[in-house]
Amino acid sequence: MLIPLAANVVKEMAAEYGVCLRPVGLRRTDLDTGKTEIIDVPCGATREDKCPPCAKRARRLRKVQIREGWHRTDEPAPAPEPAAEGQRALISLRANLEHARDEAVRASQWDQVGEVDDAIREVEEAIAAEGLRGSVAPAHDKPAEPKRQRSTKRRQDAPALPRQKVDPRTVGRVYTAPDGTEYRPSMWLTVTLDSYGPVRPDGSPVDPSTYDYRRAAWDAITFPRLLDRFWQNLRRCVGWNVQYAGCVEPQRRLAPHAHFAIRGTIPRAVLREVAAATYHQVWWPKVGEPSCRPLWNADAETWCDSATGLPLATWDEALDAIEDEPAHVIRFGTQIRAEGVNANDRNVDRTIGYITKYITKSAADCHQLTTDRQRDHLERFWRELRVTPCSERCANWLLYGIQPKKAHARLRPGNCKGRVHQRATLGIGGRRILVSRDWSGKTLADHRHDARAWVKALLGVSEGVDQVPVVGDHQPGTPASVAWELARPNDPDMPPMRHRLLRALAQRIQWRNALNAARDRAAQYEPTPVHLSATDDHGERG
Repeated sequence: MLIPLAANVVKEMAAEYGVCLRPVGLRRTDLDTGKTEIIDVPCGATREDKCPPCAKRARRLRKVQIREGWHRTDEPAPAPEPAAEGQRALISLRANLEHARDEAVRASQWDQVGEVDDAIREVEEAIAAEGLRGSVAPAHDKPAEPKRQRSTKRRQDAPALPRQKVDPRTVGRVYTAPDGTEYRPSMWLTVTLDSYGPVRPDGSPVDPSTYDYRRAAWDAITFPRLLDRFWQNLRRCVGWNVQYAGCVEPQRRLAPHAHFAIRGTIPRAVLREVAAATYHQVWWPKVGEPSCRPLWNADAETWCDSATGLPLATWDEALDAIEDEPAHVIRFGTQIRAEGVNANDRNVDRTIGYITKYITKSAADCHQLTTDRQRDHLERFWRELRVTPCSERCANWLLYGIQPKKAHARLRPGNCKGRVHQRATLGIGGRRILVSRDWSGKTLADHRHDARAWVKALLGVSEGVDQVPVVGDHQPGTPASVAWELARPNDPDMPPMRHRLLRALAQRIQWRNALNAARDRAAQYEPTPVHLSATDDHGERG
């Protein structure tokens, strides 16, 4: 039993060389010749429990994204190009059609209204074909649903929040030292939620009977909305478009908190002031203990109370019964940590590693549970999350005598399919990586392309060699006559998984050897860098 298994050695070596352990097989068929081949592509998993090589690759990509956008000195996103004459002409035609439709509606000429609507659809298709983003105007045949309007007046128990006009700049302020040296530092920020009761160093509550699990569950579910409100308030307070990149993860007490890299500097007092003044109100029906036993009535097509037989309140009726107080209000806690970081600081990489420390793990695996108190705390918190409503369509509303929005017979009370109710997420059901739009000026696909370009430049490979060759007669500028489909594991032409891993492992070993050789050649021709001492102004000592 001490002899290693050959299959496990293959997987370990594949993970060591960065080979995907769960490749997705795609069948490429040339429609001219009929030739088919199976091409393996990485699964792209972001969690180590699914595929460690792909998860590590995704983490490295996020670290590169944070590093490139953190200390930028120029605006990453250029202004949109001006519209072409053809695009402007189509917009003008669309405006004329809108005017003609309005005149036909005023004159009750409904036959002409239909003709104008058909012309509008054709013009909008032409506008999309011209390359303009977005839609010109909402469609007339799909009127928008009326939305409930709530008062936007700030709560009386919340501190006042100053507001300025937001300048479009995204870079930070430049500081000048007494010797004339200019600095453009940035910051990293940690925000946490309020306390729900005293906890021990391992995160378990001192007294579970008084620990507010219900408020903790509501806060975990609505935490992303609080973060959105915080960045909105911060930009309005400081008066410029603050950019951020960070990660949401649970603390030892299982409450979510977030680490962010911020481009530019903001006074710590301002950050604390904005955090204290930020809140989010959840305008949902108020709920107590889950005591209702709902039953679906197939004849009336509605949910009823099994004890009384009466239909449950609909979602609109429950919203109409809401008074002036929201169902829940989420706020930040008092623990707000912010530190400055320079672009050439030795702690930059360590801070980026700290921000991305747990992004490849599920929320429940970020902290190892070693005591029975921690396991019991996780179990109690998860039980509360299972019965807490997560959205307007959540099936858990049935436990409180309320039919969710667009209720149907397939709902299972207490078994909502939302990610926030899963044990692995701990209420963090949305995106755990939060990056602002103008952070680095690139998407993840752009960063992947940059990595490939760096490898090609190091190996001396010309562009386009990684493209699949086109077989048969093919006219330049026209799409190739090929078809792609997902290959199934039981297809006759699908090789066994271990054969595919061995083939990919051999290819990866060849790539690794070629890359190391190219690095050695490049290091031989690079000049030796001279490191000046801080006490030697003339550079005589390296």
